[in-house]
Amino acid sequence: MRKTKLAIWSTALCGAMLPVAALLVPMALAESNIVGGIKVDVTGKLRPAVLPRHGAKPVRVSFGGKISSTQPDTLPKLTKMTIAINRNGRLDTHGLPRCRLGQIRPSSDRQALDACGPALVGEGSFSADVRIAEQSPFPSQGKVLAFNGRLNGKPAILAHIYGIDPYPTSYVLPFRISRSAGAFGTVLEASFPQVTGEWGYVTGLRMSLHRRFFYRGKARGYLSAGCPAPKGFTKVPFRLARTSFEFENEVTVDTVLNRTCTARG
Repeated sequence: MRKTKLAIWSTALCGAMLPVAALLVPMALAESNIVGGIKVDVTGKLRPAVLPRHGAKPVRVSFGGKISSTQPDTLPKLTKMTIAINRNGRLDTHGLPRCRLGQIRPSSDRQALDACGPALVGEGSFSADVRIAEQSPFPSQGKVLAFNGRLNGKPAILAHIYGIDPYPTSYVLPFRISRSAGAFGTVLEASFPQVTGEWGYVTGLRMSLHRRFFYRGKARGYLSAGCPAPKGFTKVPFRLARTSFEFENEVTVDTVLNRTCTARG
């Protein structure tokens, strides 16, 4: 069986430095890749870019991916998405309210916020090519609300998607959160419904994660990061995330997204 690999995405956090020679290589904020007739355009941003050399501080991470085909009238069927975040990044949910799947499925944006507003950790947008409006699980254009939650007893991000085109539709895409050894320690994984490739093809997803909250009198961030640059260095490259987009016919698009951070202290 043929397997093709490539990739995308972004989501926070400094660490795992590249060789010093890589400092001479520009770190692009966007990447475009074409593999097996599938094109993926990716953007990613980490703010602030100046981070503590020791310890970590709350960060805002924005990421986006656009999927298209180089062949006319042909779209790839996305079946699974995995995002592995640099091991030096920290995801903190201690004291943060949780949202349950049943509270926001089905619901409009306003209903989802009324039910789970205190658990909101980010927002974004979603797009799909809807072929049969009445049967597609997704709207053609929609808003994304990201909530802190759990799935089957495990931590998760519940991405609530809602749009009114071609008619009011909502869908909750859970990203399961797990830990892994190696350079990328936090793994987010989402599986798409089997009907996606029949009536609605996912073409884009953008999300920004940035929640700050207080727990036991201390300010916390849903995502926190540091820039552990070696002594004598201020600005250094790091591996932000490794992303895998799996499509039908065993085609997979993988890549490591590289960025830079500036150390303070």
